[in-house]
Amino acid sequence: MKRRDFVKTGAAAGIGAGLTYLNFPVFGKQAPSNKIVVGVMGVNSRGNWLAQLITKQPNAEVGYICDVEDGAIAKGLKAVAGGQQRVPTVEKDIRRLLQRKDFDALMVAAPDHWHAPAGIMAAAAGKHVYVEKPCAHNPREGELLVAAGVRYGRHIQMGNQRRSWPNMQQAAADVKAGMIGNVYYGRAWYVNNRKPIGIGKKTPVPATLNWDLWQGPAPRRDFLDNIVHYDWHWRWHWGTSETCNNATHELDCLRWMMDLGYPTKVTSAGGRYAYPPDDWETPDTQTVNFEFEGGKSVTWEGRSCHPFNLEGSGRGFAVFGSKGALYCNGSDAYKILDNDNKVVKEVKQQEPPTRNVTNTVSPAGEYLDGLHVHNFLSAIRGEGNLNSPITEGYRSTLLCLLANIAQRAGRVLHTDPANGHILADDGAMKLWSRDYEKGWAPKV
Repeated sequence: MKRRDFVKTGAAAGIGAGLTYLNFPVFGKQAPSNKIVVGVMGVNSRGNWLAQLITKQPNAEVGYICDVEDGAIAKGLKAVAGGQQRVPTVEKDIRRLLQRKDFDALMVAAPDHWHAPAGIMAAAAGKHVYVEKPCAHNPREGELLVAAGVRYGRHIQMGNQRRSWPNMQQAAADVKAGMIGNVYYGRAWYVNNRKPIGIGKKTPVPATLNWDLWQGPAPRRDFLDNIVHYDWHWRWHWGTSETCNNATHELDCLRWMMDLGYPTKVTSAGGRYAYPPDDWETPDTQTVNFEFEGGKSVTWEGRSCHPFNLEGSGRGFAVFGSKGALYCNGSDAYKILDNDNKVVKEVKQQEPPTRNVTNTVSPAGEYLDGLHVHNFLSAIRGEGNLNSPITEGYRSTLLCLLANIAQRAGRVLHTDPANGHILADDGAMKLWSRDYEKGWAPKV
């Protein structure tokens, strides 16, 4: 698309108005004024990695770092120092950051309860959004995030990066082309060896942490010494369990390759089994089954606290069809086997040469993660479409959120295949949304 056409069509769609990257002169899109400036929210772990990836992209830079903890801020500044000349400006309050007009996109890697509210606020402020998985803490937030992308004309991409991996794209094409026949069942899994988190002690909030801003949209709770930085994942108030933490990736691949929309039935079994009672509220052992129209179903098994591999890998998925099956071990590699278990096609991963599927920052590595970030920036420039638009990211996240609701409600959910809403169960439907701290409820 020519520049003048992109400017014209982007403005008509509400995309690009006032963005720095569109204010470039005639000497080309590599001009300094065409640089995409990104703000990164949450830089202690995954966001730190994403910030580094931005510095490796052509004509892009991290202009702002937003975090509420001094140690994380120092890590974020150090992460980008070797990759760009600009020293990012630090802003602890996301609301103040979003008042600035001199950056184009926000990457959200704060804790899960922040993902959708921050993304919605960013879109309303005219920013494009890259939001880590899961895209929402509850289904209603996900619906609002999708609506925000439409209303404000922003690109919103979720961090289900396998959609940008070249071999996974080929695997999806092979399945859709009928190489394993008519698909009817998918299986996915994830294992880890997480340790107990104990019983948290009520202690003074560290001077380095703004606990009020860390909680943000979540109703206020006392600070405990086993929440920040990671073990909030296993508490329903802020986290979304291992399903949203990791199942999102493989379930997204199954949805993608099997052409699945919203389910009709969700069943979950599991609990906190591995250790004596502690503050871990979500399941550490869980099996979930999803049924869909057309005679298709998907199963996910997660074990947070036992490292025994399934199918030879700590994570992965398989798609079963009438003529064979496709197997992926969690990397950008796959095999297709016929019904006699004979390998008829094998595609190996080229980069990176080593990987760690339980790495909490980047099990994939720089090359593969960078492809997804590059796709996001390319879409902003009008050079292609998002590989994982929020409409798809939300549908995959919703499977995980429905698994959580079924688990917490303790019963089978019957859902509307048109929108995923829970049918004839007011008790379970109460978990469709959540309460918010006064003044923080997301809205579009």
